[in-house]
Amino acid sequence: MSKEKELTSKEINERSLDLSRFKENILDPYVKGTLIKDIPADGLAARSLIPPLTATRRSFAYIGSEIPAFEAEKCVACMECVIQCPDAAIFSRANTADEVDEALKSVKDPNGRERFKKRFGKTTKLWDVNEKQGKTPAYFSIWIHPDRCKSCGECVAVCGDHKALSMVPRNETVVEDFRKDIDFISNFLPHSGQDYINDRLYIDLFMKEKDWIYHGGAGSCSGCGEITALKMAMTATSTKYGKNFVIVAATGCNSVYSSTYPYNIWGVPWTNSLFENAPAVALGVRMRLDQEGKKDTKIWVTGGDGAMLDIGFQSLSRAIATGRDINILVLDTQVYSNTGGQTSTSTYMGQISKMSTYGQSFHGKRERRKELGPIIMMHPNAFVAQVSPAYYNHFLKTVTEAIEYPGPSVIIAYSACQPEHGIADDASYERAKAAVVSRAFPLFVYDPRKGASLKERLDLKSNPSPKDDWHKDPKTGQLYDFTWFAQGEGRFSKQFTNKKPSEEIAKSQEDRLNNWHLLQEMAGLR
Repeated sequence: MSKEKELTSKEINERSLDLSRFKENILDPYVKGTLIKDIPADGLAARSLIPPLTATRRSFAYIGSEIPAFEAEKCVACMECVIQCPDAAIFSRANTADEVDEALKSVKDPNGRERFKKRFGKTTKLWDVNEKQGKTPAYFSIWIHPDRCKSCGECVAVCGDHKALSMVPRNETVVEDFRKDIDFISNFLPHSGQDYINDRLYIDLFMKEKDWIYHGGAGSCSGCGEITALKMAMTATSTKYGKNFVIVAATGCNSVYSSTYPYNIWGVPWTNSLFENAPAVALGVRMRLDQEGKKDTKIWVTGGDGAMLDIGFQSLSRAIATGRDINILVLDTQVYSNTGGQTSTSTYMGQISKMSTYGQSFHGKRERRKELGPIIMMHPNAFVAQVSPAYYNHFLKTVTEAIEYPGPSVIIAYSACQPEHGIADDASYERAKAAVVSRAFPLFVYDPRKGASLKERLDLKSNPSPKDDWHKDPKTGQLYDFTWFAQGEGRFSKQFTNKKPSEEIAKSQEDRLNNWHLLQEMAGLR
């Protein structure tokens, strides 16, 4: 009998899934560009497995011409840049003066030491408040990873009037300096202490860098709104449950940019199912976990609007009807992004996309948008909510409530898509906010635990002017209706002549108002 046959099946399996062998034979040569034509066979490839977090070895250092630079004296520690960065390329630190001084001792170059000193600022939140309360104050700093940043500039856009971040030219010298920054915080500067993290503040979840299960490296478009929504939902989960959850992904953009071989962006087990049956697969995973006594392990099902409320709606509906504890995240781009912008049942009226082009007879999408939220409300005991990454407190609070809900939950997240929406790389946050303000995508939370009636269960808080038809700026008088929203995106550009909206936009505006009235009525506001 051979020595190999004397091994137990467990030992054989462990040998075939040797992660160090994958790193040495595949990942390292791939990163260096020296991988030979014939990739060596291994147990991982045979099982279609990619080890966790291999995407952290991926570099986007030179795909963009700019990179954000940080000015500490202007920063207020709001954390918005860290939360909104789609590539997990921005890190924050809250450190005492002693910790900073000790870390600076490691920097032998005087010029480098002076450069690092300028990265630490005194903010009201972490310095002034703690000092007034007799506690040890902390410096706050922001650091950008040059190999993960894709130059989208969204961090600069969300920083806004603070202007603590600005885009500067990216060249070899700048990239090397930024890499020295990352080496400094990785090896010498401690992570933010728990004394400076308020667990009741959802933004502070992103100060717990050690709890992240996404560390960048996704092959998503620059500024992608989908990956931001994914990152926020998974970070909210990991900070509470650690790595005790799994992901079942429907085929689509979210599965493609997460697992372009040999790169895997997630630090938890996940699988990619066929386009339309991810919820059914998740049910099988749930049942197996329950059989093994792992009922506390959470399951996230992720997919686009095409996979969930269009072709895969039946699988979604059936999964919810079982009443089992699964969490579903619908990345709503209002279009089949992965197949080049085909129309979805989630597409807005008047939107121009494949299958709904602008021609002589028909001017874009003619059907009304299908509203998944109210449909899910009609399922027994299902938690459902619409969220927007731009409203991050509402988003993170809602996700936290969803994973705590003892049954099926559905989170529908507005997900800006640069190429299909016709918007700039840095516009995801702004457009995700505009969608809510204009009633294009209202926020709501429907929680069956709140009572027996729709009025008790449905909450429209966080929407501006919730009792009115449209929100109006009290200072300027600007009316934020759907027409205003459509004017800001390329997908509606042919519907305007000399800024005058077409008949299709008028119909789409009526549709959005009718949807808003329905939500108001169900919530008892109308």
